[in-house]
Amino acid sequence: MSEQQITMPQLGESVTEGTISKWLVNIGDKIKKYDPIAEVMTDKVNTEIPSSFSGKIKNIAASEGDTLAVGALMCTVELDVPTDSIKPAQPEQQKSNQAEGEVDSQRSMKKRYSPAVLKLSQEHDIDLSRVNGSGKGGRITRKDILNLIEKGQEPPAPTSQDSLVNIQSNTQTLSEETQAKKEDQEANPGDHVIPISGVRKAIAHNMLRSKHEIPHAWTMIEVDVTNLVNYRNTLKNEFKKKEGYNLTYLPFFIKAVVESLKEFPRMNATWTGDNIIEKKDINISLAVASEDALYVPVIQHADEKSIKGIAREVVGLAHKARENKLTNQDMQGGTFTINNTGSFGSIQSQPIINYPQAAILSVESIVKRPVVIDNMIGIRDMVNLCLSIDHRVLDGLVAGHFLARVKERLENISANNTPIY
Repeated sequence: MSEQQITMPQLGESVTEGTISKWLVNIGDKIKKYDPIAEVMTDKVNTEIPSSFSGKIKNIAASEGDTLAVGALMCTVELDVPTDSIKPAQPEQQKSNQAEGEVDSQRSMKKRYSPAVLKLSQEHDIDLSRVNGSGKGGRITRKDILNLIEKGQEPPAPTSQDSLVNIQSNTQTLSEETQAKKEDQEANPGDHVIPISGVRKAIAHNMLRSKHEIPHAWTMIEVDVTNLVNYRNTLKNEFKKKEGYNLTYLPFFIKAVVESLKEFPRMNATWTGDNIIEKKDINISLAVASEDALYVPVIQHADEKSIKGIAREVVGLAHKARENKLTNQDMQGGTFTINNTGSFGSIQSQPIINYPQAAILSVESIVKRPVVIDNMIGIRDMVNLCLSIDHRVLDGLVAGHFLARVKERLENISANNTPIY
């Protein structure tokens, strides 16, 4: 029987790894092509992985809760092929071929590193050429690197006495630091220990990557949305009766942002290292919280939608997120993120950029405040808009002009110039 490997697929742009939340098959199970074999979570989506082949599960290479880089081995399938079509090798030839194959496999696999392994080794100054991998064919896995880091160990060093002294010193320092961190973070009697879920691990990884790689800067602007509040109040009952769902403030904010992105395309961009790419499409990522996770589904081509169309997308995506029914397609292609922190009563926050985008805007809570207008004090509906930017892509001048246009649009909303349909 011939065998084929099933590897971790790419489950979205900028996604480099996935966490196996549940295996849907066991070793020895017969499967057909396209049958689901596992549930995989990333920071963007929770989805089932289908089999690419028909056959029998020969080997499962990872446990539930393991995080695998894109391209890493998930399992091996023994294909359904006629046995008489495979000519058995002679005993001596078979033994020789097997030995040569194992050597070639070890040579080829040992030098194949996943992005996660390479990044960890670089962060902790680990020489991968000196690491003995525990994966198939001697491949170095993420667990191998994490074990070295956790134990404060270095791989075997060259014979140079100076190198040995340096490694011993570094190992002792790292071991002491690791032990100190463990002691600081140990649970005390009565503490409630919560295991980290795959989704939470994925979110933590993405947030850490954003903060490490993107130089964040942020600014805030105050907007008088009294006109918006009054206008929406005249519409909401009739809209709910006609459409069957609520007309919230968020679609008005999204519409104002989208129109401003057309004027300032640099806000709708990404950093590649060699270039800044201003995206043609305006696809708004919308931060949606469930009970234990945060998802960022996407309103595709938001610039082509009316306020009513945006409202329908917001309701639909929020419902799918909370019902855990978001698909990979729902999470693809975002170019700018809006975070509705005002729904939790927040009035000021610094959002973390949704990698690899260049900016994210938090819409805070609308509150009534005394405001000076024409040298008189009046009570107005005010909201803070907080913008975080990638300072490699954007400077304060562009960000300031962009926010000013969003402010202008929101403050001039009225029945005469703001159609819903």
